[in-house]
Amino acid sequence: MVSRRRNASEMRHAVAARRAKWVYTSRAMPVRPEEAYANMLASLKEKTGRTLEEWRVLITEKGFAKHGEIMTYLKGEEGVSHGFANAIALNAKPGDAKAGDVDLEEAMFVKKEACRPIYDLLKAKIDAFGSDVDYGPKKAYMSVRRSKQFAILQPAAGRLDVGINLKGVEPAGRLEASGSFNAMVSHRVRVNSVKEVDEELIGHLRRAYEAA
Repeated sequence: MVSRRRNASEMRHAVAARRAKWVYTSRAMPVRPEEAYANMLASLKEKTGRTLEEWRVLITEKGFAKHGEIMTYLKGEEGVSHGFANAIALNAKPGDAKAGDVDLEEAMFVKKEACRPIYDLLKAKIDAFGSDVDYGPKKAYMSVRRSKQFAILQPAAGRLDVGINLKGVEPAGRLEASGSFNAMVSHRVRVNSVKEVDEELIGHLRRAYEAA
């Protein structure tokens, strides 16, 4: 009888140990960004109702070419969530980002999540400029274009750096010279909170957009 109890107790401990090991392993080995991105593309049919190829056909039929146009259509007309809409837009044409690639927009915020609300709010404000706004994700920042680049949005520790192309405008106040920040823009504004996404900043960006 004692032996049976001991065996049952040992079995329970063994099962508990296996479970604990599984939990530890799962927590210790998070999914890599490229794996998460591949999983997102693989689940498009389930989550959005269409495969990537079906979305490509539809986008081609609609005549959309720019990232911003595709995002506006997918989110506004098709009700696709931001993450899936971005994945579709980045893969809208054969030869675009592959399933194994990292979602560059999401990768920008690794260890810089605190500035994501600033980025999302500012991006929404820029989208309102017009449907011809286009975005090009880079490794460290988001390029914002019309017929040419007029701004960049670059996450930093605790803030969002906004690069703006305003040739011929003297730096003043928050609008500082770009300097060594990025040679592709003339000025930079350091945005530390959503409260600083104000009329002054939007005005600078709108002038850059209109000149692009």
